[in-house]
Amino acid sequence: MRIGIEGQRLFRVKKHGMDVFALELIRNLQLIDHENEYLIFVKPGADASVLQETENFKIVQLKSRFYPFWEQVSLLRASRKAGCQILHCTANTAPILNKIPLVFQLHDIIYLESSCLKILTRSGTLYQKFGNIYRRMIVPLIVKKSRRIVTVSNLEKNRISSFFGIGESSHLKAIYCGVSEHFKPVTNIQELNRVKERYNLPDYYFFFLGNTDPKKNTKGTIKAYSEFVKKRGNGIKLVVADYERQELVSLLSEISDPLLINNIVLAGYVSNNDLPAIYSRCEIFLYPSIRESFGIPVLEAMACGVPVISSNMASMNEVAGDAALLPDPHQPDEITAAMIRIVDDTELKSGLITKGFIRAAGFSWKSMAEKMLAVYLEVGDEEGLTAKRGFNGINTINSN
Repeated sequence: MRIGIEGQRLFRVKKHGMDVFALELIRNLQLIDHENEYLIFVKPGADASVLQETENFKIVQLKSRFYPFWEQVSLLRASRKAGCQILHCTANTAPILNKIPLVFQLHDIIYLESSCLKILTRSGTLYQKFGNIYRRMIVPLIVKKSRRIVTVSNLEKNRISSFFGIGESSHLKAIYCGVSEHFKPVTNIQELNRVKERYNLPDYYFFFLGNTDPKKNTKGTIKAYSEFVKKRGNGIKLVVADYERQELVSLLSEISDPLLINNIVLAGYVSNNDLPAIYSRCEIFLYPSIRESFGIPVLEAMACGVPVISSNMASMNEVAGDAALLPDPHQPDEITAAMIRIVDDTELKSGLITKGFIRAAGFSWKSMAEKMLAVYLEVGDEEGLTAKRGFNGINTINSN
């Protein structure tokens, strides 16, 4: 079969959860499937070396500045022209007019849920707000046309099933994400020092992957840290990734603690290759999100030997199990209490680290790719598809 995979953002430097998912899917499919042909549709970017072509994997770059046009026009035309027999769209949206059998990766439906709409509309960047509006328009239409809908947790599967009235249909599947192999404890002193210098890391710190997305609970997390400092002093700093100083100043003003900025280090965007060392150096990894479809960083931190504080919401308890502390993310005092428990109780901290190693080892990108390949084969069998040999005439396609 000839399978197209949408990976629009794979070549951008600043990758996030859905980009990591698509990248690891493709890399692991390259290892396990040497029979089917794959076309990876991407937008040109500065990180093109992140993915290499192999004999049965061809990269097709589509140039288009505007995201909806890239997806609704450029991807649609290119996948048709390339003769794709299955199209896997990996990031919550897909072309409306697509007639190729579609595997639709629906990571979450937070932007469709009424309980989340107030959060989404009153905060976040304009780009994030536009993305939520776009998905609200597109997703209900795409769900009806999909041969398979794949999500990343059982909780999300149940939410999708309930929202769209899909029931126990075999067309809706949950396939867990994994942990990349380079996430493990970093003990090399030179590497630890290199990362410390690059990101201006303090000797003792909590680590938080925050950004402007409301579901990340940045305000609640920093408010909880503010209370921790008041109760335990400022010996442990807070390192926040992917957050700007102006946004932090505004947030600290909201919680009436502007001087806390002296205790916070803004690391900027952290390269995926540098994350293991940052995890390994930190005292606690904080990930008390309000809503996640999966929560890959929880497992990454566990694999690096770090105690984790996440939340009791959405899929985090499904993914973390008993290997993390799971406070209510809406209650900053509960997050603060969890920080204090780990700092004060060395036996608890050691136990969480041990459980974390075991928990993270149960999630594999290879297993995810094998299950996704099985989905492709199911669709292929149902459609009576046959293989198409050779990538004749397929090259970079420009669409402006």
